[in-house]
Amino acid sequence: MSKIISFKNASIAREDIVVLSNINFDIKEGEFIYMIGEVGSGKSSIIKTLSAELPLLQGTAQINSFKLDRIKAKDIPKLRRSIGIVFQDFQLLSDRNIYENLKFILKSTGWKKKSDIDKRINEVMQEVGLQDKLLKMPQQISGGEQQRVVIARALLNKPDIILADEPTGNLDPASSDMVMKIMVELSMKGKTIVMATHNYSLLKKYPARVIKCEKGQVYEVKEEAIELLEM
Repeated sequence: MSKIISFKNASIAREDIVVLSNINFDIKEGEFIYMIGEVGSGKSSIIKTLSAELPLLQGTAQINSFKLDRIKAKDIPKLRRSIGIVFQDFQLLSDRNIYENLKFILKSTGWKKKSDIDKRINEVMQEVGLQDKLLKMPQQISGGEQQRVVIARALLNKPDIILADEPTGNLDPASSDMVMKIMVELSMKGKTIVMATHNYSLLKKYPARVIKCEKGQVYEVKEEAIELLEM
């Protein structure tokens, strides 16, 4: 498998304060990666850098074919269409139903034919097991169901990479399990998953490669050390 994400001697800053420095890691196609660390440790900053929301301070980084250290503003929308983003706080539009939420994304990314739009919406909602919720308003479904809709939304443009920022952070254990099972299935189908989390119990229940942000540094957690992480 080839590299799909790469950081080399990279540094990331927020509001002129260096959050992480000397970042060096690669992620291969189809890998499932946990990004862990305390609140404010920089894991969300890596997610935001990968979506070109935060600029790279120094070094080099690449996602798909996009070089983040020299990406042009006009190419950022194209980069964002090539990835799917799952937010902790859902960010669904509360003034329209689930179908209209998903249709809004497709229309804004260039889809025109109603038959194509309807087909794609049905496909992604089937993937997350919510094809019967299309006419519900976001506030009419549970938090776990809303997060599954957010995953469906992230899949609309058939991205190779899913960036998930604390996707289970606001969910109960049963809903978290449902979301994780979907994420694992997506990874098994070839999607690359990068998931920021502070829920270490997930690492033990759904094992995968772990990268930790701590004290301004980024390093890989060895498999034998995962059991020692505090929950």
